[in-house]
Amino acid sequence: ASGKSTTAKGVSEKLGITHLDTGAMYRAVTWEIIEFDIDVSDKNIVEKYLSTVKMYFDSSNDIFINGRNVFKKIRKSKISSKVSEISAIPKIRKKMVEIQRDIGSRGDCVLEGRDIGTVVFPNADFKFFIIASDEARANRRLDDLIKVGDKNPGDFKIVLEELILRDHKDSTRDHSPLKKADDALEIDTTHLSIYE
Repeated sequence: ASGKSTTAKGVSEKLGITHLDTGAMYRAVTWEIIEFDIDVSDKNIVEKYLSTVKMYFDSSNDIFINGRNVFKKIRKSKISSKVSEISAIPKIRKKMVEIQRDIGSRGDCVLEGRDIGTVVFPNADFKFFIIASDEARANRRLDDLIKVGDKNPGDFKIVLEELILRDHKDSTRDHSPLKKADDALEIDTTHLSIYE
């Protein structure tokens, strides 16, 4: 909710190049794991599952996993509450990075995610680390969740706590933690409009 997706999409449209929302990829895998009750504690089952994963974005940037369009399904609280746990699994991160590098190597693109500048493409030409205050991000996230019928206007505190917990999990995980690349330009969007 710092504005990564909105900004990346806008920049990619302005430049006429591909936009790759890597967070949506982890959310799609999380959705499928929940939907099909895949036991992530069993490494063999995880490996078998990952060997079948086919993922792509269509021209409107909807995400498909194994033939299903899950764009509208992956932003719900049920997914948000599990995505950090699922995306911390090294085998899952490795598979997603392979797909991201494959798509990114086909031509110029704007990638967004929590480890793009540090892990996926550490030699990217341009890197931005977009931040915003916890309160601003929680308000934006709550607005999105209200629109999809997943939260009520009075749920600000719940959304804020979920957001802070996810940030903590992502920044303290052993494999590919969320952190700013040394050569990234930091942009604080707390008081900026989308256009700004």
